[in-house]
Amino acid sequence: MRFADRTVVVTGASRGLGRHLAIAFAREGAFVGIGYRVRGEDAESTLALCREAGGDGALLAFDVADRAAVNDALARFGENRGGIDVLVNNAGINRDDFFAIGAPTDWDTVVDVNLTGTYNCSRAVVGGMLARRRGSIVNVASVAALRSSIGQTAYASSKAGVIGFSRALARELAGKGVRVNAVVPGFIDSGMAARLDWSRKKQATDAIPIGRFGTPEDVAAAVLFLASDDARYVLGHALVVDGGLSL
Repeated sequence: MRFADRTVVVTGASRGLGRHLAIAFAREGAFVGIGYRVRGEDAESTLALCREAGGDGALLAFDVADRAAVNDALARFGENRGGIDVLVNNAGINRDDFFAIGAPTDWDTVVDVNLTGTYNCSRAVVGGMLARRRGSIVNVASVAALRSSIGQTAYASSKAGVIGFSRALARELAGKGVRVNAVVPGFIDSGMAARLDWSRKKQATDAIPIGRFGTPEDVAAAVLFLASDDARYVLGHALVVDGGLSL
């Protein structure tokens, strides 16, 4: 019960990896703020599963790319809970396309959600964490930041930015009671990767030394470690969870 009496926010938690992260925190006693943008029914299902796992939570509806909405939602949630102990910036999207023909608006959208959204949510909680001299931020990046893939210039750039942001912010907050780290998943059998067609899944699996896609639980174990006091001496780290894909 590493997170008993702790308040955790997970963005993009209505489904996929985010849902599994929220449940994993709840299982260890956390009160989880379930961030989502439009999938209200899915978010309700995540909340129900968190309660079944032994924790509790509340729904937080906001677009991570909307700075004013982020500030309002997280300020109100933090006030109601007496502060936010852990933030997991998990919300993310991709708009894969060839660079020469891809729409510039797709670039803007991907960067706004994946990178600026990480900035917005972190900025909204870091003041309170500094005031209490306690807090942990874990940012979900991607192996795409480390291993090139055709059609992913926007996605790879945004996730590489998340890693750089995590390291720089960790250095800035070092010694102030707030730790920042990143987790770098590879192909995970949930969310974006789960929607690949059979041939692309086969090709991806063949490239993974361990011979399988990861599970959400594989990533959750890494996120919970980085967020917990077990990692009290770990900061600015990008923990790769990819079955050896980036080797």
